[in-house]
Amino acid sequence: MPYNNLIIINNEKIYEENNSFYCDNLDLKILPEGLSEYHKVQYIVRHSNKKGDQKINLKNIKVASNILKFIYFISKTFKIPSATYLLVCITPYTFFSFLVLFLFRKRVFVYLFSSGHEEYKHILGSWSVWIYHVMYKIVTSNSKVIVCHERLVDKKKFHLVYISRLDNEWTKNHKDALLDKTRFLYVGRMSPEKGIFDFIKMFNKMKLKAEFSIVGNSKNHNILNKNIKLLGYVADPQSLINIYDKHNVTVLPSFTEATPYTVDESLSRKRPVIIFEDIDYIIRDKKGIFVSKRDLNSFSEITKYIMDNYQEIQKKMEKNVLPTKKNMIKQISDIIKLENS
Repeated sequence: MPYNNLIIINNEKIYEENNSFYCDNLDLKILPEGLSEYHKVQYIVRHSNKKGDQKINLKNIKVASNILKFIYFISKTFKIPSATYLLVCITPYTFFSFLVLFLFRKRVFVYLFSSGHEEYKHILGSWSVWIYHVMYKIVTSNSKVIVCHERLVDKKKFHLVYISRLDNEWTKNHKDALLDKTRFLYVGRMSPEKGIFDFIKMFNKMKLKAEFSIVGNSKNHNILNKNIKLLGYVADPQSLINIYDKHNVTVLPSFTEATPYTVDESLSRKRPVIIFEDIDYIIRDKKGIFVSKRDLNSFSEITKYIMDNYQEIQKKMEKNVLPTKKNMIKQISDIIKLENS
C-alpha cells in the first residue's frame, strides 16, 4: 500500500532495556501501538533514565540520547520507500526534525492535542510564547494538521479527531457513588498550568465535609492537610477505574486544556466534573460538567448543587456519547490514508 510506512516522531522519553521499551505516559503507548494495526510504524523518541510501568508492544523504536542522535535516526528513515511522518506536538526536538524533513521534501503530518502557546506561557512565562509561535507557524504552514480541538489551530484547513483512552472496561460495571461526604478526585500532572496548587489552597479553606485525592506523580510535594491523599501515578486502567468509583466529584482546575482525558474517564464512570471558566470550551454537548469561577464561594455552591442533585445529574449523563480509543486511532489512520491517496 502506498505511504503505508509511518514514522512517528515524539519529543517524549522512553526507557529501553534489552530491546524492550517502557513508559509512564499511556499516550506514548496508545498512539504507536494503535497505528501499528494500520501502518508499518517506526517510533523515534528521546531517552529516559527511568523505567516506566507501561511496556510498549512495538519493536521498531529508536531511542535518542540527544538531538544529534534524534536527527540521525530520522535521516536513516529516508531510505524507507514512500514514508509518511507524524510529528506529535511542536517542541524544539520535533521542530528541528520538521526542518530536516521539510528540507528533504518529506510528507509530514503534525498532531496537536494541547495548546503549546498556553503551556509555554504558564511554564516559562509570557516572554516564551513568541518562541513557540514561530515554531508553530512554520510547522503548521507546511504540513497536514491533525488537532483534537478547533482552538489549537489558526488555519482554515485541518483535521479534527476526538481523542480518548476509553475502551469497553470504562463503560461497564458501574458502582454507586457514596454520598455521605464530598470525595473530590484530581487525575493529572502536578504542574502550574494544571491549576492544582491553586486548587489545593482553595480546598484548604473549604468548610464542606470533604476529602481530596490526587492521582499523578506527586514526588517532591508535601501536603500537610490530612484530608488530601496523594495516590501517586496510576498506570493500570482497572486500578484507575476503581479510584474513580471511590470518589463522587472529579475536579479539573487547569488554566489551559484541549480535550482532557480525565473528563471523559470521569463521565464514563458517571461521576460529575467541575472545571473553571478558563476551559469552559471543553464542554461541547457533554452532560455532567459544571463550570465554576475561581473563587471559594462559587466552587462551594456548585459542589453543593451536585451533591444535592446527584441522581438527577447521573441520569442526564446517560445521554453522553463518549469517544473511544479505537475510534480515535481509526480516525487518525483514515486521515493519513486520505491525504496520501
